[in-house]
Amino acid sequence: MQEMQERSEERFVGLMDHIAVNSEDIKRDLTEYQRMGFRLETLYDDWAMLRDAHGFGVALLAPGSKHPPHFGLRVETREALDSAAMREGRTVHEHRDGSVSFYTKGVSGHAVEVIYYPPEFDPSTSK
Repeated sequence: MQEMQERSEERFVGLMDHIAVNSEDIKRDLTEYQRMGFRLETLYDDWAMLRDAHGFGVALLAPGSKHPPHFGLRVETREALDSAAMREGRTVHEHRDGSVSFYTKGVSGHAVEVIYYPPEFDPSTSK
């Protein structure tokens, strides 16, 4: 009974996908992350995404970026994303790199991005 009650209060469930951190110099930080084994996935003027060999991402946010520092949880279907957004009272946004997500408040007020990568997502088109 208690387990069922806890499940009904579930906000969203996802896999840890990435963290997003502020960067004073994206090009410099990009080089340093590459020296630690990360590969560049996406690069824009205001942010970059790098991934390690296991697929975990680090997003670098340039000064003035519209993205807040956050951690990203990946959901596996668009339906899961839409359902979570509805429960959170948030609007889903399609991004220029092809991903779809929304931001919400997590534990202790930290920003969380709940993100979905559609089957046609191709980060190589955004370098």
